[in-house]
Amino acid sequence: MRIFELTCTAYLKDDIEFKSSFDAIAKYISYSLHLAELGSIHEGKDYKYYTFGSFHPTEKDKIYKKGKIYKFTIRTLNKTLAQAFYNTLKNNTNNRYFTVVETIKKDISQFFINELYSVSPVIVSVDNGRFWTIKESGDVEQLRELLHNNIEKKYKSFFGEDMDVKQNFIQFIEIKNRVPQNIVIAKDNKSICFFGNKLKIIPNEDEISQKLAFGAFGCGLGEKNSYGGGFCIWR
Repeated sequence: MRIFELTCTAYLKDDIEFKSSFDAIAKYISYSLHLAELGSIHEGKDYKYYTFGSFHPTEKDKIYKKGKIYKFTIRTLNKTLAQAFYNTLKNNTNNRYFTVVETIKKDISQFFINELYSVSPVIVSVDNGRFWTIKESGDVEQLRELLHNNIEKKYKSFFGEDMDVKQNFIQFIEIKNRVPQNIVIAKDNKSICFFGNKLKIIPNEDEISQKLAFGAFGCGLGEKNSYGGGFCIWR
């Protein structure tokens, strides 16, 4: 099992607030997919099998500065998609906010994951179109179950293989924020907020749990991954 990671170097043409950075990068990626004639992937309702992190290094005032260079990372399970990103990200030169000036692509073979940390909010839907938060639900076991079901479905959908799942892939889960975190997307002249949480997850050590943990590392925990939700680092 492998995933594909692209480290992108971006030159900013204008200031970008941190709260707008996910929207800016998501739209940049979406247009780049259109250049590769793969725009239907971002627009469709199926799993996207990729996610991304925001710009780094971060700024103390939470405003990324015009004229400066930053990096962001895209990960995907899809080799074809990774190559399309590699070919088209630098060709997206008319974007208002930034231009990708360099893209480095590497393959990552499966490795053992001790811990996953989400560096962007993990977004999970519950009833009535709401999102899981401590205030909205507070049931951590429900969150654990929903996260497992989500990545199991992604894995089966992408790899087309059944899994003899005997337990939840998550052994331990910790919520790292006191109040919900959000990702804000501008659409049709209005702002849409997806609410989630920063999480620390310790996966189980069995083969299937490790496959699912690595899959989450590759395409994101939870939902709204193509908007930057659930982007993880590992230890």
